[in-house]
Amino acid sequence: MNITSGSKSPLIEANRILVIGCPGSGKSTLSTRLSRALDLDYISMDRDFYWQPGWRKRPRDEIDRRIAKAVAEERWIMDGTGLSSFHLRLPRAEAVIWLRLPRSASLYGAVSRGLRYFGRNRPELPVGCPERLSLEALAYIWNFERDAAPLIEAALRDHVAGIAEHGPDVPVLQLKSRRQMRELLDLLGRPA
Repeated sequence: MNITSGSKSPLIEANRILVIGCPGSGKSTLSTRLSRALDLDYISMDRDFYWQPGWRKRPRDEIDRRIAKAVAEERWIMDGTGLSSFHLRLPRAEAVIWLRLPRSASLYGAVSRGLRYFGRNRPELPVGCPERLSLEALAYIWNFERDAAPLIEAALRDHVAGIAEHGPDVPVLQLKSRRQMRELLDLLGRPA
């Protein structure tokens, strides 16, 4: 996807955008800034669908109902990778931004965020879910490209090819550095 192609960018014209990627890659930060730049409602999958106070996960059927209701809206930007809900989100998305930073950048992002918010809530989490950092989370980040990225690639490839039940072709913009995220925001006329 070329941000500046033609007279209007597919990203600028998009009313519904998914921001996906490894934990610590900057999904929430970018989504928040893009929501302001593009005047889109910001939806955090962690805050709005998955978690209840005390880090209790909602039942799957409730998560799916909440996602289905949210994606039915006309204008939004949603952060969260959640492969198990691609079938609900991709049919409505008009663009996907995949933050595909190096492992070291995502680890740095997760650890620095963990230290900054440790024991407190960060904005994209529900009240009662203080920041925590576990070895399990760090291992997930370490292995994200090996374990999760091929599943994301397959889901997006099937979607673009029309094999999956995910609706029409959706442009996918891969950003591979924090610099590229800043450049995207600059192109949209908003400071990083």
